[in-house]
Amino acid sequence: MKPSLILASTSRYRKVLLEKLGLPFQCASPDVDESPLPGESAQALVARLAHAKANAVARTHDQGLIIGSDQVCVCDGQILGKPGTIEKAVTQLMAAQGKSVTFYTGLCVLDAASGRVEQLVELFTVHFRSLDEAAIRRYVEEELPLDCAGSFKCEGMGIVLFKALEGRDPNALIGLPLIGLIELLESHGLALP
Repeated sequence: MKPSLILASTSRYRKVLLEKLGLPFQCASPDVDESPLPGESAQALVARLAHAKANAVARTHDQGLIIGSDQVCVCDGQILGKPGTIEKAVTQLMAAQGKSVTFYTGLCVLDAASGRVEQLVELFTVHFRSLDEAAIRRYVEEELPLDCAGSFKCEGMGIVLFKALEGRDPNALIGLPLIGLIELLESHGLALP
């Protein structure tokens, strides 16, 4: 019998990605403070938060494989979060235009019964085209990527912002690297087709 899967997230984007695997799962809100610690690197931050999210859900679930994930992007050494407003999104994209931005996605699979944890951090780099503020503003106002780290939706019109993409799994840009997730699930003994 396959263990139940629990996605420690309320993100509609992660939910849609996990549905691609064709496995039944449920979602649970992890309720975790996502503030970075002083001096914490992007890689350490997403690894810590992915584990914290899985662990938070494990407190209310004693069975199943719990999937935690967290993502940030880094431009010029600065961690960028979700913009929340149109103006912040335009500012983030103006700072990124003509540059390369690296996304760090932390992934954790925790076996609630045994406490066993498998983790990874997936990197994906986006090379932005050089665009003017008017073009960036048109994009932001059209797509409203206000709840997306980096201020774009690569699965939508955000593709017009890019010169090139670099990484093993484009799903990582949306917040759930499925190739890495399959590896972690299989390491927990879950057989996938």
